Amino acid sequence: MEYNKIIAVTGMPGLYELLSSKSDGAIVRALDDKTTRFVASRSHNFSHLESIEVYTVRENVNLVDILKAMEESKEKLPDEKDNAALKTYFTKVYPDLDFDRVYSSDLKKMVKWFSVLKSNNIEIKLSEPEPEETEAPAETVAAEPTEKPAPAKKAAKAAKESQEAAEKEAAPAAEKPKAKKAAPKKKAAEKEEPAAEKPKKTAAKKKK
Repeated sequence: MEYNKIIAVTGMPGLYELLSSKSDGAIVRALDDKTTRFVASRSHNFSHLESIEVYTVRENVNLVDILKAMEESKEKLPDEKDNAALKTYFTKVYPDLDFDRVYSSDLKKMVKWFSVLKSNNIEIKLSEPEPEETEAPAETVAAEPTEKPAPAKKAAKAAKESQEAAEKEAAPAAEKPKAKKAAPKKKAAEKEEPAAEKPKKTAAKKKK
Protein backbone atom coordinates (compact mmCIF):
# COMPACT_ATOMS: atom_id res chain seq x y z
CA MET A 1 0.00 0.00 0.00
CA GLU A 2 1.44 3.35 -1.04
CA TYR A 3 1.08 6.74 0.59
CA ASN A 4 -0.01 8.44 -2.66
CA LYS A 5 -3.11 6.19 -2.79
CA ILE A 6 -4.35 7.17 0.67
CA ILE A 7 -7.25 9.62 0.78
CA ALA A 8 -9.50 11.32 3.30
CA VAL A 9 -13.24 11.45 2.60
CA THR A 10 -15.39 14.29 3.92
CA GLY A 11 -18.15 13.10 6.24
CA MET A 12 -16.38 9.77 6.84
CA PRO A 13 -13.89 9.12 9.68
CA GLY A 14 -10.46 7.58 9.18
CA LEU A 15 -8.42 7.07 6.03
CA TYR A 16 -9.07 5.09 2.87
CA GLU A 17 -7.12 3.47 0.08
CA LEU A 18 -8.33 4.59 -3.33
CA LEU A 19 -8.90 1.45 -5.39
CA SER A 20 -10.48 2.94 -8.50
CA SER A 21 -12.07 6.18 -9.64
CA LYS A 22 -15.32 6.56 -11.58
CA SER A 23 -17.17 9.48 -13.08
CA ASP A 24 -19.71 9.48 -10.25
CA GLY A 25 -17.46 8.50 -7.35
CA ALA A 26 -14.78 6.06 -6.23
CA ILE A 27 -14.29 2.60 -4.77
CA VAL A 28 -12.34 2.82 -1.52
CA ARG A 29 -11.10 0.48 1.20
CA ALA A 30 -11.08 1.62 4.83
CA LEU A 31 -7.70 1.27 6.54
CA ASP A 32 -9.37 0.61 9.89
CA ASP A 33 -11.66 -2.35 9.19
CA LYS A 34 -10.57 -3.14 5.56
CA THR A 35 -14.14 -2.86 4.27
CA THR A 36 -14.61 -1.88 0.63
CA ARG A 37 -17.38 0.43 -0.54
CA PHE A 38 -18.45 2.79 -3.27
CA VAL A 39 -18.53 6.47 -2.30
CA ALA A 40 -20.53 8.87 -4.46
CA SER A 41 -18.81 12.12 -5.42
CA ARG A 42 -22.09 14.06 -5.21
CA SER A 43 -22.18 13.42 -1.45
CA HIS A 44 -18.48 13.39 -0.54
CA ASN A 45 -15.22 15.06 -1.46
CA PHE A 46 -11.92 13.22 -1.73
CA SER A 47 -8.53 14.56 -0.64
CA HIS A 48 -5.24 12.79 -1.32
CA LEU A 49 -3.03 13.05 1.73
CA GLU A 50 -0.02 14.05 -0.38
CA SER A 51 -1.95 17.08 -1.70
CA ILE A 52 -2.85 18.47 1.76
CA GLU A 53 -0.93 21.50 3.05
CA VAL A 54 -0.69 22.84 6.58
CA TYR A 55 -0.46 26.49 7.74
CA THR A 56 2.77 27.58 9.42
CA VAL A 57 4.11 30.94 10.55
CA ARG A 58 6.15 30.95 7.33
CA GLU A 59 5.13 29.27 4.07
CA ASN A 60 2.67 26.42 4.00
CA VAL A 61 4.19 22.94 4.24
CA ASN A 62 2.97 19.62 2.98
CA LEU A 63 1.26 17.33 5.48
CA VAL A 64 4.03 14.80 4.93
CA ASP A 65 6.50 17.23 6.57
CA ILE A 66 4.40 17.24 9.75
CA LEU A 67 3.96 13.47 9.72
CA LYS A 68 7.69 12.99 9.18
CA ALA A 69 8.44 15.24 12.15
CA MET A 70 6.03 13.17 14.25
CA GLU A 71 7.75 9.98 13.09
CA GLU A 72 11.19 11.26 14.04
CA SER A 73 10.09 12.73 17.36
CA LYS A 74 10.49 10.83 20.61
CA GLU A 75 7.49 12.59 22.11
CA LYS A 76 4.58 10.36 23.08
CA LEU A 77 1.42 10.83 21.05
CA PRO A 78 -1.13 12.86 23.03
CA ASP A 79 -4.71 11.98 23.85
CA GLU A 80 -6.84 12.99 20.89
CA LYS A 81 -9.54 14.37 23.18
CA ASP A 82 -7.21 16.62 25.18
CA ASN A 83 -6.86 19.89 23.23
CA ALA A 84 -4.21 21.31 25.56
CA ALA A 85 -2.11 18.15 25.27
CA LEU A 86 -2.44 18.27 21.47
CA LYS A 87 -1.14 21.83 21.30
CA THR A 88 1.71 21.08 23.71
CA TYR A 89 2.73 18.07 21.63
CA PHE A 90 2.81 19.93 18.29
CA THR A 91 4.59 22.91 19.86
CA LYS A 92 7.45 20.53 20.62
CA VAL A 93 7.27 18.47 17.42
CA TYR A 94 6.64 21.26 14.90
CA PRO A 95 6.79 24.66 16.57
CA ASP A 96 6.36 26.57 13.29
CA LEU A 97 2.70 25.57 13.04
CA ASP A 98 0.33 28.55 12.87
CA PHE A 99 -1.92 27.63 15.78
CA ASP A 100 -4.23 30.55 14.99
CA ARG A 101 -5.27 28.85 11.75
CA VAL A 102 -4.57 25.20 12.58
CA TYR A 103 -7.39 24.27 14.92
CA SER A 104 -7.59 21.59 17.59
CA SER A 105 -9.74 19.48 15.24
CA ASP A 106 -6.90 19.58 12.70
CA LEU A 107 -4.34 18.56 15.32
CA LYS A 108 -6.58 15.72 16.43
CA LYS A 109 -6.99 14.58 12.80
CA MET A 110 -3.23 14.56 12.20
CA VAL A 111 -2.59 12.44 15.28
CA LYS A 112 -5.28 9.96 14.29
CA TRP A 113 -4.07 9.77 10.68
CA PHE A 114 -0.49 9.24 11.82
CA SER A 115 -1.58 6.31 14.02
CA VAL A 116 -3.54 4.68 11.17
CA LEU A 117 -0.62 5.02 8.72
CA LYS A 118 1.86 3.50 11.18
CA SER A 119 -0.49 0.61 12.07
CA ASN A 120 -0.78 -0.23 8.35
CA ASN A 121 3.00 0.00 7.80
CA ILE A 122 2.61 2.68 5.15
CA GLU A 123 5.80 4.56 4.36
CA ILE A 124 5.24 8.27 4.74
CA LYS A 125 6.73 9.88 1.67
CA LEU A 126 5.67 11.82 -1.39
CA SER A 127 5.61 10.02 -4.71
CA GLU A 128 8.53 10.86 -6.99
CA PRO A 129 7.66 13.01 -10.02
CA GLU A 130 7.70 11.19 -13.34
CA PRO A 131 10.67 12.08 -15.55
CA GLU A 132 9.83 14.37 -18.44
CA GLU A 133 10.02 12.93 -21.92
CA THR A 134 12.97 14.17 -23.94
CA GLU A 135 11.83 13.50 -27.46
CA ALA A 136 14.07 16.06 -29.18
CA PRO A 137 17.42 14.57 -28.05
CA ALA A 138 16.16 11.08 -28.97
CA GLU A 139 15.37 12.22 -32.49
CA THR A 140 18.75 13.92 -32.84
CA VAL A 141 20.64 10.83 -31.73
CA ALA A 142 18.57 8.60 -34.02
CA ALA A 143 19.24 10.86 -36.99
CA GLU A 144 23.02 10.84 -36.64
CA PRO A 145 23.67 7.19 -37.59
CA THR A 146 21.68 7.54 -40.84
CA GLU A 147 23.52 10.69 -41.90
CA LYS A 148 27.09 9.71 -41.00
CA PRO A 149 27.39 6.56 -43.17
CA ALA A 150 26.37 8.50 -46.32
CA PRO A 151 29.87 9.94 -47.05
CA ALA A 152 31.41 6.51 -46.48
CA LYS A 153 29.04 4.95 -49.03
CA LYS A 154 29.86 7.66 -51.58
CA ALA A 155 33.59 7.15 -51.04
CA ALA A 156 33.24 3.37 -51.47
CA LYS A 157 31.16 3.82 -54.61
CA ALA A 158 33.70 6.28 -56.07
CA ALA A 159 36.57 3.90 -55.29
CA LYS A 160 34.70 1.02 -56.96
CA GLU A 161 33.96 3.09 -60.06
CA SER A 162 37.60 4.21 -60.36
CA GLN A 163 38.74 0.59 -59.98
CA GLU A 164 36.33 -0.58 -62.71
CA ALA A 165 37.51 2.23 -64.99
CA ALA A 166 41.14 1.20 -64.39
CA GLU A 167 40.29 -2.43 -65.23
CA LYS A 168 38.57 -1.39 -68.48
CA GLU A 169 41.60 0.64 -69.53
CA ALA A 170 43.96 -2.21 -68.71
CA ALA A 171 41.94 -4.86 -70.60
CA PRO A 172 42.29 -3.34 -74.16
CA ALA A 173 46.01 -2.83 -73.59
CA ALA A 174 46.43 -6.55 -72.95
CA GLU A 175 44.29 -7.63 -75.93
CA LYS A 176 45.82 -5.38 -78.64
CA PRO A 177 49.12 -7.30 -79.04
CA LYS A 178 47.21 -10.56 -79.51
CA ALA A 179 45.08 -9.08 -82.30
CA LYS A 180 48.14 -7.71 -84.17
CA LYS A 181 50.02 -11.05 -83.97
CA ALA A 182 47.04 -13.07 -85.21
CA ALA A 183 46.44 -10.84 -88.27
CA PRO A 184 49.79 -11.54 -90.06
CA LYS A 185 49.25 -15.31 -89.69
CA LYS A 186 45.92 -15.13 -91.56
CA LYS A 187 47.44 -13.05 -94.39
CA ALA A 188 50.37 -15.43 -94.75
CA ALA A 189 47.98 -18.35 -95.06
CA GLU A 190 46.01 -16.60 -97.78
CA LYS A 191 49.21 -15.92 -99.85
CA GLU A 192 50.38 -19.54 -99.67
CA GLU A 193 47.15 -21.04 -101.11
CA PRO A 194 47.43 -19.48 -104.63
CA ALA A 195 51.10 -20.46 -104.83
CA ALA A 196 50.22 -24.14 -104.32
CA GLU A 197 47.53 -24.15 -107.03
CA LYS A 198 49.56 -22.52 -109.89
CA PRO A 199 52.06 -25.41 -110.48
CA LYS A 200 49.14 -27.90 -110.89
CA LYS A 201 47.54 -25.82 -113.70
CA THR A 202 50.80 -25.32 -115.64
CA ALA A 203 51.61 -29.03 -115.43
CA ALA A 204 48.29 -29.99 -117.02
CA LYS A 205 48.83 -27.63 -119.99
CA LYS A 206 52.25 -29.15 -120.87
CA LYS A 207 50.78 -32.71 -121.15
CA LYS A 208 48.26 -31.53 -123.78
